[in-house]
This record gives sequence, structure tokens and C-alpha cells, in this order.
Amino acid sequence: MSGSTSRLQAISAVTNYVPISEPLNFAETPMGELFGVNVFNLVQMKNRLPKNVFKSIKKTIETGAKLDANIADVVAAAMKAWAIEKGATHYAHIFYPLTGITAEKHDSFLEPDGNGGALLEFTGKQLIQGEPDASSFPSGGIRATFEARGYTAWDVTSPAYILENPNGTTLCIPTAFVSWTGEALDKKTPVLRSMAALNDQAQRILKIFGKENVPMVYSTAGPEQEYFLIDRNFYFARPDLMSTGRTLFGSKPPKGQEFEDQYFGAIPDRVLACMLEGERELYKLGVPIKTRHNEVAPSQYEIAPIYENANVAADHQQMIMLTLKKVAQKYGLECLLHEKPFAGVNGSGKHLNWSLGNAVVGNLLEPGDNPHENAQFLVFAGAVIRAVHKYAALLRAVVASASNDHRLGANEAPPAIISIFLGDQLTDVFEQIKGGGAKSSKKSGTLNIGVDSLPPLPKDAGDRNRTSPFAFTGNKFEFRAVASNQSISGPLVALNTIVAESLDFIATELEKATKGDAKKLNGAIQKVLEGIMKEHGAVIFNGNGYSEEWHAEAGKRGLPNNKTSVDALPAIGSKEVVNLFSKYKVLSKRETESRLAIYLEQYVKTINVEAKCIIEMARTTIYPAAVRYQGELASTAAALKAIDQEPNLETLNRITALINELLTATAALEKVSAHHGGASLQAEAEHYCHKILPAMLAVRKPADELETLVADDLWPLPTYHEMLFIK
Repeated sequence: MSGSTSRLQAISAVTNYVPISEPLNFAETPMGELFGVNVFNLVQMKNRLPKNVFKSIKKTIETGAKLDANIADVVAAAMKAWAIEKGATHYAHIFYPLTGITAEKHDSFLEPDGNGGALLEFTGKQLIQGEPDASSFPSGGIRATFEARGYTAWDVTSPAYILENPNGTTLCIPTAFVSWTGEALDKKTPVLRSMAALNDQAQRILKIFGKENVPMVYSTAGPEQEYFLIDRNFYFARPDLMSTGRTLFGSKPPKGQEFEDQYFGAIPDRVLACMLEGERELYKLGVPIKTRHNEVAPSQYEIAPIYENANVAADHQQMIMLTLKKVAQKYGLECLLHEKPFAGVNGSGKHLNWSLGNAVVGNLLEPGDNPHENAQFLVFAGAVIRAVHKYAALLRAVVASASNDHRLGANEAPPAIISIFLGDQLTDVFEQIKGGGAKSSKKSGTLNIGVDSLPPLPKDAGDRNRTSPFAFTGNKFEFRAVASNQSISGPLVALNTIVAESLDFIATELEKATKGDAKKLNGAIQKVLEGIMKEHGAVIFNGNGYSEEWHAEAGKRGLPNNKTSVDALPAIGSKEVVNLFSKYKVLSKRETESRLAIYLEQYVKTINVEAKCIIEMARTTIYPAAVRYQGELASTAAALKAIDQEPNLETLNRITALINELLTATAALEKVSAHHGGASLQAEAEHYCHKILPAMLAVRKPADELETLVADDLWPLPTYHEMLFIK
């Protein structure tokens, strides 16, 4: 019998890996000079634009003022000249359709001159508006297939940049993407609308505190990105990884992450070289990467930027994911962004650090030294508490996906129950407010390390809680439930809008209570915050979110526990959420309902692809390997009997039973996949969740046991041990 060679060839290629390019000279250009070199930022604009044009565009960027269309030609000419100096031959409108990935349409600067030659043209109209086909993107019913017209509109608040390629460069212009009817078909448009809504309500609060003519208040974001790197030879030897992003089969390796030696461990040279080049490329694009380290699982890593304007951060997050995957390939690696590429191994998330403020008022979630005295901070923090409690189901829904369902609720990620961790000090302050007024706050103190040569460190007033889906971490909230491979735009839209609604509520109450009399402000704040704590304080939980006791307690508190996407997604279409987005002009009723349809459809399609892949692999990859080994065992048994020796049939019998179980389960999965189980998208999604997913696991169970029994030289798929530990 012949064994499988693809796995052995993959192992040989990995162990004999040779870099495919010369090392970069990192000393050639200092990092400070490198940062933003490929970005048409304010510095470039100031140097290249007339003073009045620069002032106009800067005002739009910093205050949200309407763009003066008359300056577009001047900006376009300067942008084109800069891009051509950088080697650009084309420009591209970059947009973010509801697929969740980045889309781009490239056009050449060349225009025929009518005399057999060509000119380099780029007009204000071409800068401001493009027209990609809108018919082939998800629209949730907003656009029919024959209705193709869609527009990209320049987002002046997110800077243009140069995309480098070995054979040339392209000028990339971040844009919004809308239909011919003006409805949002993308992730960016609702983010911009939600930021406008947040600014409107934050300005009302600041005005109550005597701060007028404040520049635009915007949300900030700093998403931490977790990911896996494995050798591409292994990746191409795994049809499931190639088709679905995760391993649909694979037995647990003898050694996993139980020694806890991977987390913050020394980064392997090949991986570090890849990280360094990836960071270098991101620095050129103005992405403020700050942190890199090993994560919990073998071959798992993290990259994290400093927080910045949320709209720009969302664009940069897309760049990070694209750059990680592109640069990894140069080093013979594949970057896996799936939330759970390996069953039983720590999964990947994207912790979204969120706050709001601007350069004038600072971070509005910065407590200061004495939080109980900082009324403005308490008002904004109180608004977040109210928002998260009132719209917990929405927050769970915007991180829902078939892939994130594998991660949420496991002992590596927060539970599906949305709660807030405030820490001891801030919880104490809000409990005092609930009881009638805050008069003191717990001191931060000093952390004594116990080593004379090391200085004492300031002690944070609250510990961090990795089991909380929404944790206060000193001057921001960390939304830990966001999925590794998803755009942060959806969570940002939800956070911006629900906090805007809460600020609206608080501002209205304070305006009514004070009627402009500053002397009444403290009493009015106390009353509003006391009411918020009594009505919404149930969402605060500082304990172990993994414990069964918390799940029982959360139920008593009335906190929703939507464990699957099928349970969670309907919240998007609820009357409360539709009215919320409509009231603040973030999404119309039709736009909101379209998103629910798209997310349900994506859920169904994801699992459908996985089911088809499982059936194909079970029959064409795993079954043949098992039968070959069964044949070898049977031949050996027959040979032993021929010489009057009694063979041990235990392994043969077990292999035979598992093969039968595999075939039976595969046939059952094929049968249950043959119909969709309902007339509506919701019913179809429920069928995939409750019928097809269990049938998929039933196929995996005997297959994974076969992996532990079939002879190693016959097993065709790279194993977890090989993929995670061979670099």
C-alpha cells in the first residue's frame, strides 16, 4: 500500500525552509522618517496646497464641516503630483462593502489626448466620486441584481495613501460606498454617521459643563489583533484551511498550551522577521503599531496599534489584516485570522479599545486622580453603563458570526453575556452614588515588588478582568468580544450610537433640571446617575465571567445570554434597534433590516461551505487513508493466521468500526444538508445551527480518532502538532 506523500513533503519543505528574499536594511531609514511616508497627510497637504485650500480641508477633517467641492480640483492635482512622484500609475477608490473585506477599483491616470498620445489626468470629480458596480455586493435586498449603479464618495477625514507593489504603486483613496438611491452599502458610511451623532450629543453634555465652541468630539479606537502563523506548505496540504479558514478535522496534540510557555515567550526568528517587515510596511502607511508578542497558543501572536480617530482606526485595521497576510506569504507563512482555526486551542479575538474626546477636551473617559470629584467623567461613564445595559443584545449581535461562535463562551474569551467590568475603585464610586452620593474613593496606592533594586510602582485601582466582554481599563473601555477576522466598523457603529442615545437622555434630564443654572448641576447629576445605577447597575460585574454561578446570576439580573449567532442576530431587526439607528440618522429602517439579512445569509453560507468541505474530505482524504491501513492490518492478520499465529484484532476492529461510523455520519450530514429547513433566512440559519453543525461534529468525531490510530506514514493531513510547532 502506498502512503500519502503530500504531508511528508510539506514537513520536509518546512524543515528545509530558506528565505526567499534578502533581509531588509532596517538601519537605512530611521523609523521616525519612515512613519507616514506613503500617506497624503496634513503635512503633505500643507506643503502642497494653497493656504486657503489647506485651511478649508483641514476644517473639514477636524470639525466635520461640509467639504467645499470647489477645492476638489486643486486637491486632486496636488494629490496626483505627489502620487506620481511615488511612482503611481493608477488611482483606486478603496471601500468596505458588507462582505467585511476591503474592495478596490483601479483606474489609470492616463487619458488619450486625441493625437495618438496620452496625458496624466486626475480631476476633482474623479477624486470625489467613483462608480463601481453595486450589483454583486451583498445588499440585503436594497439592490436587485439588475440594479448595478453604486457610487464611491471620497472620505476626506481618512488620508489617501500609496499601495506599493514590486512592479509599481497605486494611489489609494478611502471612500464611502452607497447605492444609486443613497443608501449605505458599506461599513464606513454608518461609522461616519454614528460619529456625527455621538458628537452632537457629547457637545450638549460639554455645553452643560460650560464648554462651548468645542471642536468635534470623536470616538477613538485601538483594536488589538490576534492571529496565527503557520507554514504555507501545511496550509496548502489542508483543504479545510484553504476553503474555510479553520481545521474541520484534527486530533488534540500530545502537547498544547498547557505549559503556558508560549504567552509572551521569545518570538521565533522567522516569525519576528515577518513581524518586523509587516510593521515597517504599516509604519509607511501611518498605522501607529505599538505592540507585538506571542499569544497564549502555539503559533499565535498579537499586534496592537495606539488608539486613534475611530474612522481612521477602522481603515487602518483593514490595512493591518491585509498587510499581515501579504507579508506572511513572503516568509513562506500563512496568516490565519479565523477565530478558531484549531479546535481545543486558544482562539483569536480583536479587543476593541474604545473612548471619546478630542485634543481640546482630552479623553472624556479619563477619570483623573479622584474619580468621585470628576463629575464630567462620571456623566460619560454613566452614559456608557446605561448604553451597554440597555442595548446588550445589540452589542452581542454585532460580534455574531459562525466563526466567532466557536470562541465566545470558551475559557479563552468573554462569555456571550454582555456585562461591564469597572474595577474596585470605580464600582465603589458608583455604588456610593446609587446610595445617595459619592464622598470618597478607594486610593490607588503603591505596588510593592519586594526587590530593593526595583522602584515601587503605582498600583491601578482596579485589576484587569479577561473574562469581561466590556471592561474599563483606566481611560477607555475594552470590548473583548469582537471577532478576529471581522471589521471593527459594526461594533463601532453600535457603540457610538448607543452612547449617543444615552448622552441624549442625560443631557435632556440635566437641561430640564438645571434650566441653565450651574448651581443646580451637581444635584442634577447625582439624581441622574443615581437613577442610572438603580435601573442599569445590574450590568456591572467584576467577578469570574466563566463561572456557572455568574451565568445563573446573570439570568436573575435579566441579562441576555444569546449563546449562538442564531440567537443573537435577530436583535438587529428589533423595533428598539431599528428605531435607535433611525432616530440618530445612522441607518434607515431598510438599511438596518438589510444588514440583518446579510449577516444571516453569511452565517448560512459559512456553515454550508464547511459542511461541503467536510463531506469531500471525509470521503476523498480520510476514508481512503483509513481503508489503506485497514487493508494492511487485515493482510497482516491473514498472514499471521496462515502460520498458525493468533493475531490481535483490537486495532483492526476499532478501525473498521470507525470507518463505518465515518461513512454513516457523512451520509447523514449530506442528507441533512440537502434541504435548508425553512422559508425564511432565520429558519434557514436555525437549521444550519441546530441540525447541520451537530452533523458536522458527528463526522469529525470518528475522523479525529482515526488520526490517532492510522499509521503515521499513511495519514494524509498535516497534524496539529506539526502545524503549530514546526516553524
